[in-house]
Amino acid sequence: MRLMLTQEAARIMAEEGVRDFYLAKRKAADRLGASGTQNMPRNQEIQEALLEYQRLFKSDAQPDQLRRLREAAAEAMRFFRAFRPRLVGPVLDGTASDWSDVLLHVFADTSEEVAIFLMDEGVPFEPSERRFRVGRDTWAVFPVFRFVAGDVTVDLTVFDRTGIRQAPLSQVDGQPMDRADLSRVRALLEAPDDGLSAGAHL
Repeated sequence: MRLMLTQEAARIMAEEGVRDFYLAKRKAADRLGASGTQNMPRNQEIQEALLEYQRLFKSDAQPDQLRRLREAAAEAMRFFRAFRPRLVGPVLDGTASDWSDVLLHVFADTSEEVAIFLMDEGVPFEPSERRFRVGRDTWAVFPVFRFVAGDVTVDLTVFDRTGIRQAPLSQVDGQPMDRADLSRVRALLEAPDDGLSAGAHL
């Protein structure tokens, strides 16, 4: 049952655009008639199954989509170079799909700096907030700005300038989130095609 839950949760994330591991697990359990189970897979197991699912069932389209999103990420990172952007999430780790946004962490003295920059550049954006786990039992809320570039949504989370030293914790494995600077994103784009889906392992 644990293996079936893992595979179904991965399929839900790949096919339905569900981004939250907990929600994918609950949906998988409901569909498999195991809503009361306590033997849920770990997020990391689902992440590995998701990569395998995409390799098996999405190999005709997913690598091209991933490259397109990484190219969009590199362009956005050049645009926001004053804020020392870092790429995170599915576009970095290789699990990106048709529903994925380009997720960037940027760093400024205040979030207003980023908002003013966007306004000065004539970029319409939608402000919001996101909660991250920053310690074992500690959470913090950070400002977010979302905008559309072409047909790609770019999602900026703003940290103060010292936040570049310590990433929030990943929901995949509980470790500090993997962050990539522009040079690393360029290296991913220059890698052979068979390395496109292994961003987190470089």
